[in-house]
Amino acid sequence: MEIRQMKEEDVPFVCAMEKEIFSMPWSCQDFLDMVHAEHAHFYVVDVESEIIAYCGLRNMCGDGEITNVAVGEPFRKKGIGRKMLNYLLDEGGRLGIDAFTLEVRESNQVAIALYTSLGFQIEGMRKNYYVSPMENAQIMWKR
Repeated sequence: MEIRQMKEEDVPFVCAMEKEIFSMPWSCQDFLDMVHAEHAHFYVVDVESEIIAYCGLRNMCGDGEITNVAVGEPFRKKGIGRKMLNYLLDEGGRLGIDAFTLEVRESNQVAIALYTSLGFQIEGMRKNYYVSPMENAQIMWKR
């Protein structure tokens, strides 16, 4: 298992996973833009040339905005998400980022438990942030 920076050639695989996992998926162009954006740092988990997970970090004026945390269905509950997020947080630290934020569906208790175990705390809510289905987002921070 290798955690590495996302490359342009990874985008079709990441985009396909995004469409399978999320009800409001990013487009392939969104991911391509992030691969080339100076402020963005996107990572994939590669197992024998198969992308099984990915996540993104945007440096927003010194704060790290975590986006698109995803692990393919057959690879969940194996600690891959935790390893990937620890890698992302370490990389963010090397970039000088010491505060990280993310949004998560309030019903996604598995993700909330993972983020909490990594030091994130719920600090707010975005009402009706998600659609398909409509749901509030918990805003979490690790400072």
